[in-house]
Amino acid sequence: MKARLPDGYGKQNVNKLMQQAQEMQEQMEAKTKELEETEYPVKGSGGMVEVVMRGDYNVTAIHIDKEIVDPEDVEMMEDMIAAAVNDAIRTVKDTAAAEMEKITGAYPGLAGLGL
Repeated sequence: MKARLPDGYGKQNVNKLMQQAQEMQEQMEAKTKELEETEYPVKGSGGMVEVVMRGDYNVTAIHIDKEIVDPEDVEMMEDMIAAAVNDAIRTVKDTAAAEMEKITGAYPGLAGLGL
């Protein structure tokens, strides 16, 4: 006598899984392209430095408040710019991760497949 498993257990429809994987891959590719083209303006150092970074991690602009331009303290300005760039990188990474999670979370049947 064969044991019968409740619906949802045992062999899954491979064609359905493959279709879902293909759909998810297409959505992720489209979202990646969209994210790479999006510009993320991030203000750091109390708004005194703004870095504009695209989703592909290319910096497209840096705006510096004139108040921090001090020829006697270039090191402080360098630190503020570095901090703003790092904030922009975190923003891009966090945004991309959240957007991809929205896509992968829509396909719970694929969760265990590492896709």
